[in-house]
Amino acid sequence: MGFRYLPMTDKDRRAMLEEIGVESTDELFADIPEDVRYKGELKIKPALSEPVLTKELSRLANQNANTKEYTSFLGAGVYDHYIPSIVNHVISRSEFYTAYTPYQPEISQGELQAIFEFQTMVAQLTGMDVANSSMYDGGTALAEAVTLSAGHTKRSKVLVSRAVHPESIQVIETYAYAQDLELVYIDLIDGKTDLQHLKAELDEDTAGVVVQYPNFYGVIEPLADVKEALEQQDKTMMIVSSNPLSLGYLTPPGHMGADIVVGDTQVFGIPAQFGGPHCGYFATTKKLMRKVPGRLVGQTVDEEGRRGFVLTLQAREQHIRRDKATSNICSNQALNALATSVALSALGKNGIKEMAYQSMQKARFAKTKLVEAGVPVVYNDAYFNEFVVDLGKDVADVNKVLLEKGIIGGFDLGQVDQHLSTQMLIAVTELRTRDEIETLAKELGDVYANRKLSTPI
Repeated sequence: MGFRYLPMTDKDRRAMLEEIGVESTDELFADIPEDVRYKGELKIKPALSEPVLTKELSRLANQNANTKEYTSFLGAGVYDHYIPSIVNHVISRSEFYTAYTPYQPEISQGELQAIFEFQTMVAQLTGMDVANSSMYDGGTALAEAVTLSAGHTKRSKVLVSRAVHPESIQVIETYAYAQDLELVYIDLIDGKTDLQHLKAELDEDTAGVVVQYPNFYGVIEPLADVKEALEQQDKTMMIVSSNPLSLGYLTPPGHMGADIVVGDTQVFGIPAQFGGPHCGYFATTKKLMRKVPGRLVGQTVDEEGRRGFVLTLQAREQHIRRDKATSNICSNQALNALATSVALSALGKNGIKEMAYQSMQKARFAKTKLVEAGVPVVYNDAYFNEFVVDLGKDVADVNKVLLEKGIIGGFDLGQVDQHLSTQMLIAVTELRTRDEIETLAKELGDVYANRKLSTPI
């Protein structure tokens, strides 16, 4: 047999056709005029046996550059971090691996507890009162925060820093179009949000202000100053998209007056996976608790006083109050949220802080080595573990050369702005070694030194 599982045999097909009273599959399409039916053969390869197909897919997969075989300095929202081995042991258990939404809390206590622990740790990291059970990804969470701010304040204008991740901005634009929201983009000065421009655009119709911390270019935004700028409009909400690992060392946005803090927990226990799936988080203040998209798990006791968990809040607006809904989200990333919970539990508070600290220190070592190699750094403000350099040549070409040497280079900023085609956003995590960093510095130093040669890279 060429296949492990056959979903339908000829006998099954005949029985189904007999049941509905037709002689053949063609009869099912009798109402479609003959002249619009496709008479040829589809241009697809013939079916393969399972062993042959598996070998072919493995061959194709091996063409990908992965972080187990290559040294990665690529970040821009997806990072190569340490994942405790216990993570896969736990999430591979069948009761978690195959679980969906815990509609029946009395038989879903393990799943509910895992979600509750995720919520608790996210709230602690962000300095917020409550967090939901997770969202699809960081971009979705940020867009949901924007629509929540508009719905809560009854305002339609949202100010968005141009230092927010470009892909997240695209998601915001999609949501805003459907909600008839006006998006105003705030310019940058030296890689961070221009506060004077923000103040000039702020008015009584502004629902929220969106900033990223650290921002897309790696610079740490002065959240306290942003909050102070919002004081002239007391209802305007401060929405912060944040890398949660950075909060293991930086002051949490909640401690600087943020109303909503969102982001992606990929940095904790979730592999890069070529861009997803990952896990978004959404944390906010207690007063906004009943407007949080998705669901919240709560802790309680049963009739005998034993600890238990329940779905405390479900803002499932597709069931009721559709006209007042601020969100249609009705699911979450339970498995990836569990991976994050296990990773955070395994690392502990000291481990998270150490992981953040090492990322910061190694990024500074990398910056020093690059400067010594003659590569100019674009921004010199405070940063976490990412910074921008200008190589004087198209980064796309430089990254091809680096890949041949076993290095996945930094993010090509020319992908988001053609005027930045020579600038590279470099991410350095705790996994990078001295030798790897020094090798990158040497290679990029050589590129910059030879940037004016006519011979292409």
